[in-house]
Amino acid sequence: MRHVPFFRWVLTAGVVLFTFAVGLYATGPGMPDVRQIDLTVLDEQPDGSCTVRWNDPYRHRTREASYRCDPTRADVLKAPRYDGSDQGWDTGYMITEGPRRGSLWSLSTDDTPSRPEVLLMLGTSLIAVGLVGGNLRALPRVLGVQARLVRRANELFEAARRVAEEYERAVAAVRDASRLETLPQEADSGLGSRLVSSLWVLREAGPEAGETAAAGRDLADRLHGPLQAAAPAARLRTMLQVGPAARSRAAEGVTEVRSLLAHADRNDLRERFTQTSVDLLRGQDIPDFVALAAGADFAGDPAAYRRLLAELTGPAVLPGTRTPPRRVRWWRRRR
Repeated sequence: MRHVPFFRWVLTAGVVLFTFAVGLYATGPGMPDVRQIDLTVLDEQPDGSCTVRWNDPYRHRTREASYRCDPTRADVLKAPRYDGSDQGWDTGYMITEGPRRGSLWSLSTDDTPSRPEVLLMLGTSLIAVGLVGGNLRALPRVLGVQARLVRRANELFEAARRVAEEYERAVAAVRDASRLETLPQEADSGLGSRLVSSLWVLREAGPEAGETAAAGRDLADRLHGPLQAAAPAARLRTMLQVGPAARSRAAEGVTEVRSLLAHADRNDLRERFTQTSVDLLRGQDIPDFVALAAGADFAGDPAAYRRLLAELTGPAVLPGTRTPPRRVRWWRRRR
């Protein structure tokens, strides 16, 4: 189940409201043209509420109205210290255009937020909630990313699978060749024999090749499931997109993968897989060299080739049967 992008929608709604508010500000009437004038303060309260008088040049008369004076202005500008009367002095702004020209304009008259201001505050709040909440929600998923671990496990899986397949291919080559020909009876007549060349590849790989290939096949089988479960942990984008169930499986898969990697490191499996693969592939690009080396090696110990062929083409030992006697060495000791 994919997670619901709640905070993403909150952020989107905030951006839409913010953009709409900016549009209203841009297309709205804005602040009217005003000019500063002197005001005679007739009555004033400590909080700044006052009644003022001013000269209206547009109606050619003196007007009075309620106003918000500056309560922090100097005391000498307030009554009765201004001129010894009960009047004071302040400055204000008069509208100079439109139907309201000649009237006072004050920020205190616009204390109620306008629609653009409400939308702007709401949009800003939603943007903040979307960003903070989305990042907090994504934090566990970000911490679950194990790209390097998954990459190492994939490389180990490929090495294990490759050595198993190459060993099986080498054994299959021996069995295919044994159906078409038999080992030469004469020790010096193995040159050019496909069967002898195929057996030489396995002798060059050594007796540990089969055990290494079996270990590679077993490790590849054990890594396959955990690697599939841990696949989302390989990329940050994937961990952010998958649902809680997939992230839980990825965490379990990462734990199993880490255990298998530790086992491989303790037993040097990666190095063994690589070396065995090199040994099994050695000489395949130079067939003439392989044929010459295989013929010379067969001439030196043809019995070892017959024992190896019997092991590879003989009947398999069924489970529960007696273990066959220790086999005589068939591989060539490296110098």
